[in-house]
Amino acid sequence: MMLRRGFILFLPRVVGLLVVACCSMSIVYMLACTPRGDNQQLALPRVHSPTVKEGYEAIVQEREEQHRNYIISLKKQIAQLKAELQGRTEQLKNMQNQYPDSLDIRLDHSKPENAQANLLAFLRSQIDKAEVHSGVKLSTEYAAVPFESFTLQKVYQLETGLTRHPEEKPVRKDKRDELIEVIELAVGSLNKPDGVSKAKPHVYTASDFVEGIYRTEKNKGTLYELTFKGDAKHQFKKIVLFRPFGPVMKVKNENVNMADTLINVIVPLAKRASKFRQFMQNFREMGIQQDGRIHLTVVYFGKEQMNEVKSILENTSKSANFKNFTFIQLNEEFSRGKGLDVGARFWKGNNVVLFFCDVDIYFTAEFLNSCRLNTQPGKKVFYPVLFSQYNPSIIYGHHDSIPSLEQQLIIKKETGFWRDFGFGMTCQYRSDFINIGGFDLDIKGWGGEDVHLYRKYLHSNLMVIRTPVRGLFHLWHEKQCLDELTPEQYKMCMQSKAMNEASHGQLGMLIFKQEIETHLHRQKLSSKKT
Repeated sequence: MMLRRGFILFLPRVVGLLVVACCSMSIVYMLACTPRGDNQQLALPRVHSPTVKEGYEAIVQEREEQHRNYIISLKKQIAQLKAELQGRTEQLKNMQNQYPDSLDIRLDHSKPENAQANLLAFLRSQIDKAEVHSGVKLSTEYAAVPFESFTLQKVYQLETGLTRHPEEKPVRKDKRDELIEVIELAVGSLNKPDGVSKAKPHVYTASDFVEGIYRTEKNKGTLYELTFKGDAKHQFKKIVLFRPFGPVMKVKNENVNMADTLINVIVPLAKRASKFRQFMQNFREMGIQQDGRIHLTVVYFGKEQMNEVKSILENTSKSANFKNFTFIQLNEEFSRGKGLDVGARFWKGNNVVLFFCDVDIYFTAEFLNSCRLNTQPGKKVFYPVLFSQYNPSIIYGHHDSIPSLEQQLIIKKETGFWRDFGFGMTCQYRSDFINIGGFDLDIKGWGGEDVHLYRKYLHSNLMVIRTPVRGLFHLWHEKQCLDELTPEQYKMCMQSKAMNEASHGQLGMLIFKQEIETHLHRQKLSSKKT
């Protein structure tokens, strides 16, 4: 009993000593571990102060309160981050449920103010900004962003410079991977069941791919238009894809039936009967025999050599059983714009694709399909960039003989160039040509009328498809720049004449021919002396 009472009396002293020891340890810990600022000193009570115990307890209590508040603040921030993360996760799940496949996204143009509400809305807004659904008004002929065309094997590009080839096998990994991805994605989309047709679907493969065009608008994305073989002859599948600097999105998937789409080839002509005979050989093989959905309109100026031209036309008609041609004769000075305008307006049938052509042009049946596929009334006009042939006498001067015309039509840096400054060869529906106002008939002679019409289309809401094509060639011929041309026309004619002759390297060899021969002569003399 006494021991118990003594223990009870001794217990408060023990507790007091333990409290003092704990406080001392806390103060030592704070002195050792708490960093001090330049102007901050830890205010401690003096050791011999009568309030030392209370001072220590106040310091410990204040420090504990600070730590407690800091821990509470951290917990609140963690809770807020968790809530935000959970909200983002739920939002992503909802978006994935709503759009399970980026290819199945349907574009909503009804609320553009919400276009950037989330990532997918932003990507869709990129399509709205890009020239995908309709054309945009452009200021000059240089403002149009050209397409580049490609097949499974090659890419046909415009910006060749002096060291690059006008056709490039997509050996660069980035370009190869990009185009393979687009073709595979298009094939997968074509093979995706639509849930409507009960007939056995046609299974598409990469071998069904015919050709494609693409261009990149640097602040929007890359637009791809791919053409595949359809279920029957003259039928195609066309799929449009857009990469808005993110996942490729399907814009549309449509059947394109070109079986009944007629092309009216309009050729203005004055004299040049021998060139017209060569043109008709190409027209017969590619237009009549291989394509078959074609009409020819020849607008002839004057009477000189007219009978010879009409005879060539009539002989082709008889031998090929071809009746779809029109011959129009005008007794006036030659004007290319006037001839094309008269030929286009002379047509009295249904709306037709017009191909404005020249007598020194060679085209393939594949190009005629490209002409159809890249035009749409009220929507699109086609301005192909053709490949212009250099002077064969210069190119093949070191050969025993000049190859045949078909063997010359090779797209290489040494044989020609992309005629990206020319806008004369174009395809458009007659309705678009009439609605735009046709050619400026005040322009006489050579050049200028094509640029004027091109600018009209650029200033409209029609989409201008500008791309190099592998099936359209400008055949070399000696160009005569007449004195009666205006200074601007004469300058354009001389520039065209200079570029037509040969490549930079070949012209350089001609300029330095004397130096080269002198060097070879010195080498021979030196070898004889030794």
